[in-house]
Amino acid sequence: MTRAAALVLLAIATPAFAQAPPASPPKIELAYTQFTLPNGLRVILHEDHSVPMVTVNMWYHVGSAREKEKRTGFAHLFEHLMFMGSGHVKPGEFDEWLEAAGGDNNGSTENDRTNYWINVPANSLELALFLESDRMGYLLDTMTPKTVDAQRDVVKNERRQSVENRPYGMAEVVIGEMLYPPGHPYHWPVIGYMEDLTAASYEDVVAFFKSYYAPSNASLVVAGDLQTAAARKLVEKWFGDVKPGPRPEPMTIPGAMLRSVQKKTITDRVQLPRLYLAWLTPRHFEPGDAALDMVADVLAGGKNSRLYKRLVYDMQIAQDVNAFQASQALSSSFQIVATPRPGHTVAELQKVIDEEIQKLQREAPTAHELERSVNQIEASFYNRMERVGGFGGKADQLNAYVTFTGDPDWFNEDLSRYRALSPLDLSAAALEFLPLGRRVELIVEPEKKP
Repeated sequence: MTRAAALVLLAIATPAFAQAPPASPPKIELAYTQFTLPNGLRVILHEDHSVPMVTVNMWYHVGSAREKEKRTGFAHLFEHLMFMGSGHVKPGEFDEWLEAAGGDNNGSTENDRTNYWINVPANSLELALFLESDRMGYLLDTMTPKTVDAQRDVVKNERRQSVENRPYGMAEVVIGEMLYPPGHPYHWPVIGYMEDLTAASYEDVVAFFKSYYAPSNASLVVAGDLQTAAARKLVEKWFGDVKPGPRPEPMTIPGAMLRSVQKKTITDRVQLPRLYLAWLTPRHFEPGDAALDMVADVLAGGKNSRLYKRLVYDMQIAQDVNAFQASQALSSSFQIVATPRPGHTVAELQKVIDEEIQKLQREAPTAHELERSVNQIEASFYNRMERVGGFGGKADQLNAYVTFTGDPDWFNEDLSRYRALSPLDLSAAALEFLPLGRRVELIVEPEKKP
């Protein structure tokens, strides 16, 4: 009997059964221990013995949103100052000792938080905890006006390189100013304004540290190849003597609303123009936030997305197109960025973009598009879960969840936001949050040659 004939007989002999429902996705189980020190520092410990490494991950619940007008850039300035020595660590020793132990470290600043992480071999955990605790408790012991001035110059040079002299670098600064009114915590850029960095006094900088870098305004995650009981003793040993500080006062947040189209054109030393469209959208983890992540993916998430396929492949009028939901604690923004090919204009791109937005508002995406977006989000999520340390690793994610939701174990809830969405939810989000008549439209044009 041939293989084909055998398959026919098997099909006849096998009774028809209803298709089994898809299995529920596996639940993420991430064991951790949580406690709070008397000085207010919240600590989370997680064991992961996959590799003999540990990470010390500190989040301070302060970013550029805590700054004041005329005094911007302080949070990012402290990201630099925190590596310049402390009460028991001379300048240069922080990196020197970590490198000798085979470790590495980094930090970053955003609107709502500043984070620092140290990755070291498991036998150097105590060194990492000592270094992290010393700059929390004893930074001001060695910080001088000379140190502040030196790092102020470094930050100003970074602003020149990453914002002012980078192609299209001023666009994000201008978009923030257009989306949010003066006085709103998101109106100014994270890196600050040059004149504010220049005007800041040493006393201003010290006052900012005393207000926001206390244990009660921070959370610490220690994860990796550790024993929980022993790690807890080390945390208590090195952070227990850090003095508590006052809790920051509640923020005053002016309202932000777009009632019409806000248009602006700026020039830059670039070869091609670029179009930026931006909307005010729901805060991180609020209803609509996850749906807009998926809307961004349907519109411009990869080469099979609607805008990429139409603008770049079919019509060949765009060099690139991107879309993203920039989720933040106080307010989010949805942005679409597109660059025309030589010989084409931003007006051509905007016409097609608006057509695709309106189409998505009228007609729900296909089940295949929804499934593709969920799969990509899940894949990205699980890829991050494979790492313990660094930006986006498990320790960083635990700290993000405890900072923005109060619950470090929010992995399943986060993923369920996307798994629960239907195609109609995406259309509804596009209709509600991406109105063509209430948005920011920024165009960057090449400077005209003399």
